Amino acid sequence: MSIRSIERAMTVLQEMNMQPYTTVRHLHARTGLPKPTIVRILQTLEHAGFVENDTRIGGYQLSALVSSLSSGYHKEPMVVEAGRPWAIAVTRKYQWPVSISLLDRDAVVVRFSTVPDSSVSPFHKTVNMRLPLLTRGMGLAYLAFTPPEECDLIVNMLRNSDDPEDRLAQSPEAVARLISVTREQGFAVRSPEAQPRNSNTIAVPIYNEHGRVVASLGLTYFISAFPSLRSACETYGPVLKDASREITKDLTRLNRTTAG
Repeated sequence: MSIRSIERAMTVLQEMNMQPYTTVRHLHARTGLPKPTIVRILQTLEHAGFVENDTRIGGYQLSALVSSLSSGYHKEPMVVEAGRPWAIAVTRKYQWPVSISLLDRDAVVVRFSTVPDSSVSPFHKTVNMRLPLLTRGMGLAYLAFTPPEECDLIVNMLRNSDDPEDRLAQSPEAVARLISVTREQGFAVRSPEAQPRNSNTIAVPIYNEHGRVVASLGLTYFISAFPSLRSACETYGPVLKDASREITKDLTRLNRTTAG
């Protein structure tokens, strides 16, 4: 016999795990649970230390204590497992290094990279590198394609950041233009103001089977190898989009296999 209250709490935790910040309204829309029930669950989880209520942005987030729930699970995040062979395949064909990054609060973190497989990589190592969300291709590829509510929560958080690369968050109009352009073209690129300036990164979002962004996929190249940014984007933008679609298919299969 199942315990309904535990099932509901796990449903809330699973949904919260899909974005860095959330609200009672969002959880109600996504889970169908009554708002008073969601409030009680959040209060209970907050009291237990698994959830934090950030009054600065009016949203809830999972705390670091949640990671203890997966301490017995030693595999790579599922999206990395699904994306690894496609990242390697792109590097083998085009030589440039390809990376997969996941969101970590106010930045993305590179969790897999083919730098060791690339003979022309601009970097010696990128795994565990934190990349800002507004100036870096892989960060912007995640942020620009998140649902509006999630995007607004993240940008609100960035406004309180001391990182110079988050300064653009102080201008809502500039952020809106940047996100609009990125969404229209279907991929993101590194800001020309960001270092190093001898290379660039083209990145696309990776979606799960429900159409939610769960990671970003990026290819880094030396600027001198192409006559223009447009030329590089026309060459690798479609390649990365195709790879992202295939990763989503494999991620869906892996999730269903695990669930079964």
